[in-house]
Amino acid sequence: MKINKKFKDSVFTTLFSDPDLLRELYCALGGVTLAPDVPVSINTLKKALVMDLYNDISFEIGGKLVVLIEHQSTINPNIALRLLLYIAEVLKKMVKSRTIYSSKPLPIPWPEFYVLYNGTSPFPDEKILHLSDLFENPQDLGIPKKAHPFLELEVRVININEGKNLEIVNRCSKLAEYSQFMAKARACWEKHGDLTKGVEEAIKYCHKHGILKEYLEIHGAEVFNMLYTEWNLDDAIAVAKEEAREESYKEIARNALQKGYSLDSVHEITGLDFKTIQRLNNE
Repeated sequence: MKINKKFKDSVFTTLFSDPDLLRELYCALGGVTLAPDVPVSINTLKKALVMDLYNDISFEIGGKLVVLIEHQSTINPNIALRLLLYIAEVLKKMVKSRTIYSSKPLPIPWPEFYVLYNGTSPFPDEKILHLSDLFENPQDLGIPKKAHPFLELEVRVININEGKNLEIVNRCSKLAEYSQFMAKARACWEKHGDLTKGVEEAIKYCHKHGILKEYLEIHGAEVFNMLYTEWNLDDAIAVAKEEAREESYKEIARNALQKGYSLDSVHEITGLDFKTIQRLNNE
């Protein structure tokens, strides 16, 4: 298996950076059959991490431009908007500025967007998210309720956790093995209460039982670091969001205290502990 070293180091992107595996995966997701000689051209953005799309693969196949993301944390309701910004960057790379102003139509690939959900929070087998879900209420803008938006983007979110969407994962053996590996890694982590021990045990188990065996033989030493980094990044993002929320509550508390609210009232409003509220009050 030839691995494209240009990819960011994650288990998902290194595993599926092989064009033959990407073709097989796409056929499984789309329920289609493509000849083995249909070319796959990978054009993943290097700066996708800025958009929190760090487990992404963007590729062209059969005249289609596919953006594929593996997602381990809770699905963000703004994912369609983030993908709109992402695809604009991809197309910008593909299209040269001088051709945009040509008098002839400029053909671009047919876009498709997939998110492979592998998180721990409950999620349906499949769900379609729309960019238009984020639009202002049409009726508030004087637009007929049944009007179609002039701009739309659909994202197909597929749950690939072990035991989900068997028809899809059975069509791509490596996707099935990937789901098994991730499930085992989480189970071992939970059993030991230690990420290091959990991942090490999962790697040994999967190698012994033929789960991603070839991949682990080549990348065994790297997989631990990749998975450790991925899961800690998810935790870091979650912590950052929690910290941002706490700062918002502190700001609310400051305003309430300035207006003369009692400490008990501020505690009831914000949920902050009395020690924090007292410190804010002293400030």
